[in-house]
Amino acid sequence: MKVIITGGGIGGLTLALMLHARGIDCELFEQSETVRELGVGINTLPHAIKELKELGLFDRLDAVGIRTFELIYTNRFGQEIWREPRGLDAGYDVPQFSIHRGRLQGVIYQAVRSRLGESRLHTGHRLGGYRQDEAGVTAWFFDRNGRHIRTAQGDVLIGADGIHSYVRETLYPNEGPARWNGSMLWRGALDWPKFLTGRSMVIAGGMAAKLVVYPIGEGVRDDRPLTNWAVLVKVGEGGAPPNKEDWSRPGRFEDLMPHVQRFRIPYVDAKALIEATPEFWEYPMCDRDPLPRWSHGRVTLLGDAAHPMYPVGSNGASQAILDARCLADRLVSAEHAVHALWQYEQERLPPTAQIVRMNRTGGPEGVIDAVEARAPDGFTNVDDVLSFEDRKAIVRGYAGVAGFAQSQVNKPGKAA
Repeated sequence: MKVIITGGGIGGLTLALMLHARGIDCELFEQSETVRELGVGINTLPHAIKELKELGLFDRLDAVGIRTFELIYTNRFGQEIWREPRGLDAGYDVPQFSIHRGRLQGVIYQAVRSRLGESRLHTGHRLGGYRQDEAGVTAWFFDRNGRHIRTAQGDVLIGADGIHSYVRETLYPNEGPARWNGSMLWRGALDWPKFLTGRSMVIAGGMAAKLVVYPIGEGVRDDRPLTNWAVLVKVGEGGAPPNKEDWSRPGRFEDLMPHVQRFRIPYVDAKALIEATPEFWEYPMCDRDPLPRWSHGRVTLLGDAAHPMYPVGSNGASQAILDARCLADRLVSAEHAVHALWQYEQERLPPTAQIVRMNRTGGPEGVIDAVEARAPDGFTNVDDVLSFEDRKAIVRGYAGVAGFAQSQVNKPGKAA
């Protein structure tokens, strides 16, 4: 079997490693000239880290990320709504990692280069067309000037090419642009003094206005880790995005700072952290409606191409990794490649579609919205606003759907 992968993000790269580990030949094509370590902080959850550990990447990830100790939800005044341990400290077999997205991608990319070899990895290759028949798939790739540079042939084509997926567009040509919910997300990272445990993650405020702060890696000094911050604010009514969603659009202080004033959290001086950050980025909060199907004959979708979701609940990269594990397992065990893609879709489409919908209402962070709706000016005792059991139901219910409840992650022999 031969698999053609288009897209060199976390999902596509992980799939390449998964296939290689199972003895399945693949070639990966990325349209950028280089695989750059873009983005800022993300969290990779235990169920996804378990899969990367089985690929032999754990020590390298451990060297560049932070083992998240705890997660704290507060209102915008810093009053605590929910606190829970994470990863190993919550009883999982593997950690949750708070990590720079680019460094996570870099670890996986270097493993692909060393294991598959440079001949199976092609940058500067944009997919411009493909054709499938009973014999397989033929894909044509072009350079940035529109010149045809390579023709690839395989048994299946996997579109792991992100929220602006060319493969998805060919399958659903009338879908239109990504859906913007009217919120803008500003993100940056800077070496900053440790706060709380030095491995704590704080999320303050709900979907209308949110502040997130957590460390993602070592800094120049031991007491000043690289610290990620994000500010999410509802600024419009939504519809078509105001600009293209990417990780490299610079943000402006004059747009951001008026919104920062509304937050007061006791753990860290967020205003000072943000003002000291020399460069940061803005990103319109976008997703797409779940599709009725991903797989069309010998072609299917993976990761953000299949299920772009709001960056809520620490789930985007984690779900792409789970997609890769599932698809590789189905391809190695099915009698026919087309049937393997159908099995993969049956297993992965329903839960990811539900996560997309849940993230629109805040996912596990919806517990903050629930409390703020009842007590917009703060509270004396959170249990008087929303009971512990009701708060727990929101947070743990999401964990079950997303597949990182302890019983799901720690179950021996569980396939993603």
